[in-house]
This record gives sequence, structure tokens and C-alpha cells, in this order.
Amino acid sequence: MIPTIPLHPALPAFSRLVYGAWRLHDAPAPSPQDTLRKIELCLEQGITTFDHADIYGGYRCESLFGEALKVKPALRAQIQTVSKCDIMLMSPAFPARRVKHYDTSAAHIRHSVHQSLTRLGVERLDLLLLHRPDPFMDAAETGACLDALVQEGKIGAAGVSNFKPWDVDLLQSAMRAPLVTNQVEISLMERSCFLDGTLAQCQRQRMIPMAWSPLAGGALFGEGPAAQRLRPALAALAEQHGVAPDAVALAWLLAHPAQIMPIVGTSQPARLARLSDAFKVRMDRETWFELWTLAAGQEVP
Repeated sequence: MIPTIPLHPALPAFSRLVYGAWRLHDAPAPSPQDTLRKIELCLEQGITTFDHADIYGGYRCESLFGEALKVKPALRAQIQTVSKCDIMLMSPAFPARRVKHYDTSAAHIRHSVHQSLTRLGVERLDLLLLHRPDPFMDAAETGACLDALVQEGKIGAAGVSNFKPWDVDLLQSAMRAPLVTNQVEISLMERSCFLDGTLAQCQRQRMIPMAWSPLAGGALFGEGPAAQRLRPALAALAEQHGVAPDAVALAWLLAHPAQIMPIVGTSQPARLARLSDAFKVRMDRETWFELWTLAAGQEVP
């Protein structure tokens, strides 16, 4: 079974792998039963944490997930729900919007939380993240709103996504409750957070980072130069541990001392059923740097 990890004493333990719900609407006509099967495949392995955002699937994925939970309401007690807000998309759902923008006002955050709770059919979001840094953010207003939502029990805790360390510092300075995660892009193909202070800050402040696009959106297994350099090494390690190469790529993230939580979003049942294989791979420091070197195309300084 996939292990769990504590993000904060006020929260239930989260699963170390998180299922990302952004692709739930990929199928032409997804049914509640289709979504329910994906949820159950996750739970069978110990993936109990599900990552959402209001915008996923053109504002439809949260509703798909909620409809699946209505089929089997008992599952609500077995899962942790994460959702995100503040990106305002140009969308048929909002025809009056003139431009894509961000909104971290208290009014919008509260409205978004209400909408997510309604769509998902839950009484509380275990974790609410601000989806992107907002250059127009009033930190005092945003921070006070997040604190109030925690106090009211509408969210268990707050975090951020795609924030640089200075963005985290600004928001945290206006809050009493701790920010418990920063969800950022991390993979063998996207390593900037290891060097720009993002993961250093997470470790210093004991925030557990979440990694979106941990397989680089499939580019890790494409035909680019870095993917071609990595392919033989990933294949050799996969054969050694009796797993697929994508499990090795996830294990590379799991091995890091920041305790990275990869967010996986495959819609293929066969791949979904073997996500736990990543925990079969044991990766020592030198192997970790071998993969880094291949991905970078040069040795470390």
C-alpha cells in the first residue's frame, strides 16, 4: 500500500501519491461509474488524496467527481479533497469575462470554495490552494480570508501553487494559519525548483511540496534530447526493479528529502492500477544524480 504523510496536525494524513483530477473530462461522455472506477482503483492502492481545481475540465471536473461520490457516498470518509482557485478563465461558462486574469479577493475565494464544496458534494475541503501568484493580490485581505475559512471549518488548511519563495513569504506574513504546501511543476525535465529556493523554503518551513506534471506531460518518454538520454537508464532501472520506466521517474521524486508528493493523472486503468510500483524502486544518492546528469546533459558544477 502507498504510505501516508502528515501535512499538518489539523489534517488527516494524505497519501504520498496524489491523484490529479484534471483529466476526468477527457472522455467524450464520462459517466459517474467511469469516474467511480478510477476512484476505487486509487483507493485499492492507498491513493486517498485527490487534487482538483475549479477550472479543470472547463469548470466541470469537480462536478463529475461529486456525481461519482453520490453513487457511493461512503467513499467520502476515505478520501482527502484538495482544490484550487483564483484563475479566471475565458470560458463559455463565463461569457462576460474580457480577459484571463487572477482573483484572490476575499469575495471570490469564498465564492469559489462554496462552488467547490457544492460540486464535490463534501462539507469541507481538506486543503485549498491559491492556483497562481496574483500580481494584484492584497495580501492582508487574502490572508485574513484564508484564516477565516480555516476557523469556520470550510477548509482544513491552506496552501499555494506555483508560488516562488517571495510570494509564499508575503502571503504567510499576513496569516496566522500556516501554509502547508506549495504545488509546483517538478520532474526530471523540470528541475528549477531544486535550485531556485522553492524546495529549500519548503524544507525550512516544513511545507510538504506537491509535484504537478511529474512525468513532464509525457515529454519524459518522447523524442526530445533529454528524453533520449534518459531512456536507457530508466529502462535499465525499471528492469532491475520489475516495474515500468514511469515508476522509476516517480521514484526519483519520492527519494528527495523534501518528501515530494507527485500528482499523477493518468486516465488509463492499467497504468492507474500500477502507480504504487513507484514504491518498489530504491534509489540511492548516486543513482539520483546519474538521472539528474542525463536529464541536464551535463554533470553538476
